[in-house]
Amino acid sequence: MQYIRRANERGTVDLGWLQSQHSFSFGHYYDAAHMGLSVLRVINDDIVQPGRGFDTHGHQDMEIISYVVSGAVEHKDNQGNKTRIPAGDVQRMSAGTGIMHSEYNPSENEEVNFLQIWVLPEKKGLPPSYEQKTIEQQTQLTALVTPTGDAGSLSINQNMSMHRLVLGANETFTLQSQLGFGYLHIVKGQLSVDKDSFVKGDAFATSAKEAIKLIANSDLEAIWFDLPSQV
Repeated sequence: MQYIRRANERGTVDLGWLQSQHSFSFGHYYDAAHMGLSVLRVINDDIVQPGRGFDTHGHQDMEIISYVVSGAVEHKDNQGNKTRIPAGDVQRMSAGTGIMHSEYNPSENEEVNFLQIWVLPEKKGLPPSYEQKTIEQQTQLTALVTPTGDAGSLSINQNMSMHRLVLGANETFTLQSQLGFGYLHIVKGQLSVDKDSFVKGDAFATSAKEAIKLIANSDLEAIWFDLPSQV
């Protein structure tokens, strides 16, 4: 492992209606040691209170992925998309030349927890686009986002992929990047790699050709990013 990011060391934001933890520099949180990895620029772990959310705002030339952990997110944009994203669903929005959207927690009594993930685009200036899918777990490591939408995954304007890793307690798995860098972010549960232990919100990166054998210490859900070595 060449980089470890601990959950309790992330940047924090508390606006009352929003509690957010930033894995990388974002907004008012800046740390030169944590600017992203390869084309991966943002992982915000957001908890939004019932009936609250992000008012209409704009993005340009960014690939934005939402992964809902619990609850549901209501999405609306100026391209005519109005959808509800329940837990387990994955959404990809390519901002391209510019898009305006809002994100709300439609529940009257339940918080929503979702990961907001930003990836640099391979090509700029493309028309905005939107995808959302329920992707069932097919194997321990299941593709959620790929460059060409392989195996029922969402597509993305970048040479990277995002997978969901699901293991039962005491199961093992070996991770290895196929592109250059790997990055594992734990959504639920805990795991061990050699003598290191990792819990919910922790993450680590692997270098090219490095195979990492991990052991799930409990039921585990994590997101695995396979990223190019050059941006």
